[in-house]
Amino acid sequence: MWGQRLFAGTAVAQSVSFPGLVQMDEDTHYNKVEDVVGSHVEDAVTFWAQNVSKNKDIMKIGCSLSEVCPLANSVFGNLDPKKIYGGLFSEDKCWYRCKVLKTISDDKCLVRYIDYGNTEILNRSDIVEIPPELQFSSIAKKYRLWGLQIPSGQEVTQFDQGRTFLGSLIFEKEIKMRIKATYQDGTVIAQAEYGTVDIGEEVAKKGFAEKCRLTSGIDACEAKKPDPNQLALRSLKNPIPLWGRRSNQSTFSRPKGHFNGRLTLDVKYETSAGNHVTFPKESLAAGDFNLGSNVSLAKIKQDQKLIEENEKLKTEKEVLLENYKALELKVEQTAQELQQEKTATMDLTKHLESTLKTCVGTRLKNLAAKVELLKEIRHINISIRFGNDLSDAMQVLDEGSFTTLASLNELEKIWAEYNVAQEKIQTCLNENEGNILIAERNEVQQKLFVAVDVFILECTKREEFASIRSETEASLQHLVAWFQSSQKVFDLSLDEPLTSEDLIGNIDEILEKTESCVCKELELSLIEQGVIDKEIILSTYSQVLQKIHSEEKFIATLLSKYKDSVEFKKQMIDCLNKNPNVDYLLSIKKTLKGLKAQLRWKLVEKSNLEESDDHDGTEIEKIKQEITQLRNSVFQEIYHEREEYEKLNSLTQKWFPELPLLYPEIGLLKYMNSGGLLTMSLERDLLDTEPMKELSSKRPLVCSEVNGQPVLLKGYSVDVDTEGRVIQRAASYHRACGYAKEESGLLPLIFLFLCKSDPVAYLMVPYYPKANLSAVQASMPLTSEEALKVMKGVARGLHTLHSANIIHGSLHQNNVFALNREQGIVGDYDFTKSESQRASVNAMVGGLSLLSPELKTGKPPSASSDLYAYGCLFLWLSVQNQEFETNEDGIPKVDQFHLDDNVKSLLCSLIYFRSSMTAEQVLNAECFLLPKGKSVPIPEKEIECTQHSREDESKMESLDRYSEKTRNGEANP
Repeated sequence: MWGQRLFAGTAVAQSVSFPGLVQMDEDTHYNKVEDVVGSHVEDAVTFWAQNVSKNKDIMKIGCSLSEVCPLANSVFGNLDPKKIYGGLFSEDKCWYRCKVLKTISDDKCLVRYIDYGNTEILNRSDIVEIPPELQFSSIAKKYRLWGLQIPSGQEVTQFDQGRTFLGSLIFEKEIKMRIKATYQDGTVIAQAEYGTVDIGEEVAKKGFAEKCRLTSGIDACEAKKPDPNQLALRSLKNPIPLWGRRSNQSTFSRPKGHFNGRLTLDVKYETSAGNHVTFPKESLAAGDFNLGSNVSLAKIKQDQKLIEENEKLKTEKEVLLENYKALELKVEQTAQELQQEKTATMDLTKHLESTLKTCVGTRLKNLAAKVELLKEIRHINISIRFGNDLSDAMQVLDEGSFTTLASLNELEKIWAEYNVAQEKIQTCLNENEGNILIAERNEVQQKLFVAVDVFILECTKREEFASIRSETEASLQHLVAWFQSSQKVFDLSLDEPLTSEDLIGNIDEILEKTESCVCKELELSLIEQGVIDKEIILSTYSQVLQKIHSEEKFIATLLSKYKDSVEFKKQMIDCLNKNPNVDYLLSIKKTLKGLKAQLRWKLVEKSNLEESDDHDGTEIEKIKQEITQLRNSVFQEIYHEREEYEKLNSLTQKWFPELPLLYPEIGLLKYMNSGGLLTMSLERDLLDTEPMKELSSKRPLVCSEVNGQPVLLKGYSVDVDTEGRVIQRAASYHRACGYAKEESGLLPLIFLFLCKSDPVAYLMVPYYPKANLSAVQASMPLTSEEALKVMKGVARGLHTLHSANIIHGSLHQNNVFALNREQGIVGDYDFTKSESQRASVNAMVGGLSLLSPELKTGKPPSASSDLYAYGCLFLWLSVQNQEFETNEDGIPKVDQFHLDDNVKSLLCSLIYFRSSMTAEQVLNAECFLLPKGKSVPIPEKEIECTQHSREDESKMESLDRYSEKTRNGEANP
């Protein structure tokens, strides 16, 4: 309770008066001084306090309540807000006088303890009726600091801090109040002083209150008064300290007294502002209130508490004793079980000791018996001679032929039916007819699923029959080798006998392996052959001998069918009789839509802040970071969308051609027609971090990582005519790259974005910092071996493009990349330009023109012109910084350089005779094939070759270390 704690005696007299009670004057005079002690704080300018002269009255009221309230009836029905009740304070469980401020529910009410000012929510059972003798005005008064008010719009945190600060100044401290005015509700307006400190000024200095202009009496401050009910509810959140902690215990000490009978108070009802209480002296008996008694209510409560704790300890002791007995019984049972286990363990140990003496002999004897049985089965039982004949068949198969499996014919027949059904669905345009075709396809699919199972089982049986016997023979040979080596260890006639360390392996492991293999073969040999196994054996016998020379081409078919069957089975397990689910793709589209909406809103918010006159730079920077995060999230979801499209496209191409027909809303057909390149229309602001006035492909936007990979956004200016051509050229490039996948040798395209309102197209590609040939040669030139690896990859990229009838036309050192200094890839080109437009740019490298002679004469670009540029780049890498000599046509002279014969031969073909060369021929040139299979050096040069090899290995290790450091420490160019 905020304020002096109320104390209760053991008994109260029937009629008691309070001789020392001070009476307040009815008229409040201006600047009258009162000495009070703070008991409760409502806000930074409002608090409750008790007159220091009322200390004894408070104690006497508490004694009366402690006697009356426990016997009184709880309240019921509607409670009178003007009536005074007895309330049981929750913290100390003592009774205090209170008034009901608000009924919270049928069971709970908000009350104010009128003698202290604090509030609490009580149950109705804790509120009781008190006699009329205790129905007099409150001891505590409500005060408000003179000339101050709470600032409008004050935050909750500052409000609580202000209340705490005022409490530190007035709570349980004797302060002087200079009365200035009084509200109609009894609130006293006063100037508070603690010693020489003006409390109001201190509160105002801290900013918790502001001075109000007193234009018309107290009306200005009155208008700023907060709702008392709100303040009451707010005060419930703070703990209520007790007056017992006050340092000045002499003034507010606890009286010692004993009351006999019932306390009677004679009360005059007055207003709460200026009212007073009188207690008739004749109602106080001489011996009823003995101040010298040594018995106090606190002592009685303490004794009762000790008795309750003693009873509680007795109960706990009984429970502990019962637990102790149960644990003691459990320990005895455990000891008996341990003794039994100990006896059993000793018996087992004796048995093991006797068994270990004959362990090796017993195991070898049993193994010998099993091997003997296996010999008899192999020689006698014809049905198990499959392994021998199969071994012979395998020897023939090594010469280039294979046998047809019994289940393969049926599988091929059903595969043919399945392919026909898929083609019908793919060409169907009517949804109803498509549903009928899908149902028919599903029936064939069921048959194919069963046939695939049988086919895979037959292949597995073949492998099982062959592997079991080979494992058995290998383990037996290992055991024989061990015996042979151990024989030398124990041979005393040898001059240099072997030690136990020279034995081959561990005998226990060898025996375990041999026993396992022999038992496995015996188990397979002794069981009765099933119908499927017999058919497999008979089929293998007849067909290996009859068709051994007529099925050389069957190996490829068999492997293909097996691979397709395994893949078909894997797909059909989840999708049998039902189509793949597109819900995940739709959820990605929904998430992407929401992210784009958030990004648009953030861009508008940033624009508004930048245009405002008093914009905050910190807030703009924060929004920019949020925009970057949202843009990265958009790219991430687009990447997931592309992955899901690729998955559905693969399923459509292989197993479910009906997907575009069943789900037209996902746009799968559009994705397939674009060659698998995800094309999306977006606002330019959603992609562009900074507006670009003059956009060109030479200004890419560096984006953050997408799915863990750095990417670039390349911008192209397009119009209505060129936009369609850009999409077509990018799709053709992407389609060519997708056919070869990782072996394409091309820089892959990730996304193509078309701006809705601006003539701009963005192309997203992987970002390889400082990996183009120009940057690599400037920092640390490639060695001849590295140049061969890189240019082989570039040749592979040109072969991929030329196979798709695409001419690059723009091959130069800045769009050829050397990844990790060993993998060469060809970069993309400007998709807004035609082949002729791309080839019209005269790119130079080391003073050498990459433009072929036929292009200079006005001929259109061709694969030959691409190979000329390729040859010039190869020559530039091979000669490093040497100067070029050219003829009158600008063609370099290759003979002037000392190069490897195979490299020089290839360069001459590319530069002088390229019209007869193709990218595929370049890819298979001798200089690229030698690193895979080097010829054996002649004896006289063997040492020299070894030295060169070691030098090359040392160089490669140094380059690898340098590359790793470069990759870890490089920033973007």
